[in-house]
Amino acid sequence: MPAAVNSRSGDPLSQAERAYLTLRDLILTLRLPPGAPVQEEPLTTELGIGRTPFREAVKRLEAESLVAIYPRRGSFVTEVNITDHALIADVRRRLEGHAARRAAERATEAERSELDELRALADDLGGEQAVIMDVDSRVHRTIYRCTHNRYLEGTLGQYYNLALRIWHLFFDRLPDVSEHVEEHAELLKAVIAADADRADRIAVAHVDHFEQAIRRLI
Repeated sequence: MPAAVNSRSGDPLSQAERAYLTLRDLILTLRLPPGAPVQEEPLTTELGIGRTPFREAVKRLEAESLVAIYPRRGSFVTEVNITDHALIADVRRRLEGHAARRAAERATEAERSELDELRALADDLGGEQAVIMDVDSRVHRTIYRCTHNRYLEGTLGQYYNLALRIWHLFFDRLPDVSEHVEEHAELLKAVIAADADRADRIAVAHVDHFEQAIRRLI
């Protein structure tokens, strides 16, 4: 199996970064559900992760509010506090539009080609949850990277993670995700075309529609 690579640099991932991404995705997809212990054993053995990278990853996930560490008790996946959803959406509403605008203004030609490949995927999605979630994650994280602002990318990545876990929690109860999927394609078209104003508007509406859909279920 080829080594995982950093999507930004193309270099092989460090052990610490690989441990972080592996644990993060287990938490976001609920394979490590809220309240579950994050135990060094058996996870390091099962995932092929060293103890030091594992511990570094857990500390990083604690800083991102995905893991809680309790002295003498251990580490646990944080609970999902659904009342926080509106607060998360409030932050994302301000930043997602700004990120889409900056991506439209700053993306390189190579990055616009990458976005166009994602647009083709978004145009041809079925209804399978895992596929929709994967494309959603790739769309958002690629747009963040195209801002060429590592602070904006890092901040939005953290809030997107919190929102993505909520989406996984409610996905089966959402009556229709087709509008959400269609918005991805329209957002990508605007960014590719360097239409910053339209990209900003679509990104904000995208967050609003997601927040409203979740609110109707709680």
